[in-house]
Amino acid sequence: MINVENIGTWAGLVWNALNDAQKALTLKELRKVSKLKVNEMHCALGWLAKEGKLNFAEGKDDIEVSLR
Repeated sequence: MINVENIGTWAGLVWNALNDAQKALTLKELRKVSKLKVNEMHCALGWLAKEGKLNFAEGKDDIEVSLR
């Protein structure tokens, strides 16, 4: 279910995945590591982006995300 509490939880999963990786991950890699569904991951990325915690870059075939 998509609600603020779940989005916050998903954001934590994404942040932890990026923190553990210690490098930029593609959206595909991030989804695999976080084990989130596409919509869940997008909600989490929006939450973290709004908080100013992410960097985004266009990779060769996918968007890359890293922590600021």
